[in-house]
Formats: sequence, structure tokens, C-alpha cells
Amino acid sequence: MINLKLIYKIIGQLLLLEAVMMAICMGLAFYCGEDDSLAFIISVSITIAAGFLLEYMGREAENTLGRRDAYLVVTLTWLAFSLFGALPFLISGYIKDPTNAFFETISGFTTTGCSILDDVESFPHGLLFWRTMTQWIGGLGIVFFTIAVLPSMVGGNVKVFAAEATGPMRAKLHPRLSTTAKWIWTIYFVLTAACAACYYLSGMGTFDSLNYAMTTTATGGFSTHNDSTGFFHNPYIDYTAIVFMFLSGVSFTLLYTTLFKGQLKSFFKNVEFKLYVSIILMATIIISVFLIQDNGYKVLDAIRASLFQVTSFITTTGIFNDDAGQWHHITWVILSICMFVGACSGSTGGGFKCIRAVMVLTILKNEIRRILHPRAVLPVKVNNMSVPYSSQVTLLAFLAAYMMLCLFTYIVMTVIGIDSTNSITIAISCASNAGPALDLGIGQPMTWGILPDAIKWLLAALMLMGRLEILSVVVLFTPAFWKDN
Repeated sequence: MINLKLIYKIIGQLLLLEAVMMAICMGLAFYCGEDDSLAFIISVSITIAAGFLLEYMGREAENTLGRRDAYLVVTLTWLAFSLFGALPFLISGYIKDPTNAFFETISGFTTTGCSILDDVESFPHGLLFWRTMTQWIGGLGIVFFTIAVLPSMVGGNVKVFAAEATGPMRAKLHPRLSTTAKWIWTIYFVLTAACAACYYLSGMGTFDSLNYAMTTTATGGFSTHNDSTGFFHNPYIDYTAIVFMFLSGVSFTLLYTTLFKGQLKSFFKNVEFKLYVSIILMATIIISVFLIQDNGYKVLDAIRASLFQVTSFITTTGIFNDDAGQWHHITWVILSICMFVGACSGSTGGGFKCIRAVMVLTILKNEIRRILHPRAVLPVKVNNMSVPYSSQVTLLAFLAAYMMLCLFTYIVMTVIGIDSTNSITIAISCASNAGPALDLGIGQPMTWGILPDAIKWLLAALMLMGRLEILSVVVLFTPAFWKDN
């Protein structure tokens, strides 16, 4: 039986935490003296009231969280955060349509980064920083953030972590999950601070450097300028973005063992990391050749532009410094493949994940060998660890669900009149939490406001399912989930 009272209690407590984050942006709004101050006061008040109400409804809850409860509470938490997170945009009047406000907010929390805004530069500082904060908190997970900050707030931490974590193989750095969460958030904070410092030294202002650093390390891509990092026309800023997008796409467990344990060899022994680097290098070389031949780029400019876009797409960050829509058609295919594969598991990046790609390639190789040797025992190994058969089945189920969702979204969008190229790239972009759709004719560059409302709700659901690894959400719609036994 679902423990609804405990779910009310947990979501209520989490909403109070969201109210605190809104209050930070409210303070910035007051400091800047802009017209979004009242909107934040009202939004914070409503969120606090809802949080206390839910806590009151769950006041007599049994503090026992089952597996089904964990999956339900994670999905409902992300929905609740997105609904209440949309309030500052709506109340301030800067986004008047509820669909657009919700779409913008869930795009932020899922770190997808697709935006319905045509002119972000017209927004006040408080709202811009709230957009940024949604991505930074969502980068490692809302509930995972809670486990790190207030480990006693969420009962059944391990089950909740399993429901929200990304990737098929989830390593723990410490026997206590709360300690693991704190270490990972420490790495995340250090990356963000270092990125902000590098942006500032490269020529960005204080506000821009903080915002871009938070969305870069979250691999989200929201910007404070309409032209993203292309606004600055600064190669140092581009290289800073490349480095920190790349690092944020690496498994944080691997970063921990390398940076804090001094095990440098772990970088070069990790098969997922090697595939991640190989894809970036190959894609960059191929696209650079096309840019030099077809677009007349100089060699260094071609390498910088291609490396930037490849890293942005494979880490699903979605920031841009060039108009990839003007590049050769083959480069779109390459970038789409990068967007589909995604970054490493246990990172802030989205997509299918490189570890899954390694597993699929290994399974494929074994099946080819089994044709020649039918009785051979061919285990699937990743980093010298055997992958159990159950994990292989889960992998193929995830791949099937991923492809079916993208195909369904593609068909729906094609039926309502959106061209085929945009339909498939938008579907992959949202399922991978990547953000850009190569913008081959949708509104202003990299904006999504022209899409019908029904499609926005469909894409919002796809973004959420992509962020929570699809099956964690799909299971909620099965009859077996709601049966008492």
C-alpha cells in the first residue's frame, strides 16, 4: 500500500526548501530594485503555505518508505518543484501563459535547457538567477540535493537515490549515502566555483560568470544573453566552457577517485571515459574538416567551433557559440548522435549514457562471436566487472523505451505539421535533456515558443521521463504498481 501521508510530508518539506531557494532570488531582486520583487514575495508565501499544508497532512505518517513510495515521491517532487517554480514567472507577468511558464521551469529543473523565451535580456536579474538556480539544483537531482543537505529529511534514502540516480551502474563513495551525496556535491560546488572564476578572468562580469558557471556545470545551458556564449565573441570564454562542460560530463565518482584519491590511472583505465573522449575527438575532427572545406573556417576557428558544439551536445549542455544550422547536413547527423549517446553515467549530463553504449557494443560483439561459437560462455564485462544478466535485460528495455518514446513524439509532431527533421531532433533533444534541436526553422534561434501548447506538455513529460531514466516514471502507469500486493 502506498504510504501517502509520508509522501505528503516529504514533498511538503522539499517545498519549504524550494521556498528558501526562491528567497535567495527574492533578495537579489530587492538588491537590484527591479519589478520582480513582489512576484517573489507572493511565490515564496504560496510555496511556504503549500509546504506547511502538506506537512500537516502527513503529520502522523509512518516513517517507512517502500520502493513504490520512492518512485512516486521522486516523480511527484519534480512535478511539484516545476509547478511552484513557475510562479515567479507567471506572477511577475514576464511569462503570461501557464503552459510556457511550466515548460520553462521543468526545462530548467531537468537541465534540458530548451527555452520559450525570445529575449532573455529583457528579464530582471532575480528571474534570470531563478532560471539558473533551477538548473543548478536539478543538475545532480532535487532529492539527491536534499540527501546531502538534510539527510534526515527523506526517509529511505537508498530507495529514493535509486529512483532518481542516472545510469545503470551506481557506485557509492562511502557506506553512508548521505556522505556520498556530500562528497559529490562538494565536487559539484568546486567545479562551479572554479568555472565562475575562469569565466570572470576571461572577461565576463560577476553576474554573468556566476550564471554561466552554474548552468555550465549543471550541463543545462540557460543563458543570460540571447546569443548564449556567442554574445561575448571571446575564445577564452569558449575554451573555459569546453573544459567545464567536459568535466561535468565525466562521472563524479571518477572525478572523486582522481582528484581526492590521487588515482590518475583510473581516468585512462575506465572504458566509459575512453569512449566518451573518443567520440568527442572523432566528431570534432570530422566536423572541423567540413567547416574548413564548406564554410571557409580557418583551422583554429574550425577546431574551436566544432569542439565547442560537440562537447555541448554530448554533455547535453546546449549552449552555443555558432549557428550550427548553417553547417553541412552531415554535421547535424554527427551532433545528433552525440546528443543521443550523451555523457557518462553519474555526471550531470543526460542522454543514453556512454556506459550503456559500452554495454550495447559488448553485447553485440559477444552475439557475433556466439554465432561462430554457439557454446561459448561470453560474459559482459565493464571495467573488469561482470554485468549481471538482469542488468543487460534492463539495458535493452531502457533502449526500447527510449526509442519508442522518441518515435511516438516524432509521429505526433509530424502529424500536426512540424517538419520531419525538426520533429526527430526535438524528440531526441527532450528525451536526452539536451535542449538544442539544431533550430532548422523554429522561431528565433534556439527558442521553442512557436510550438503548440499540446506539444509543449508532451515535451515537458518527455523531459521529465528522460531526466528520471524513463522506466522510473513509466512504472507509475502500470496496474501492478498500484496493487497492494
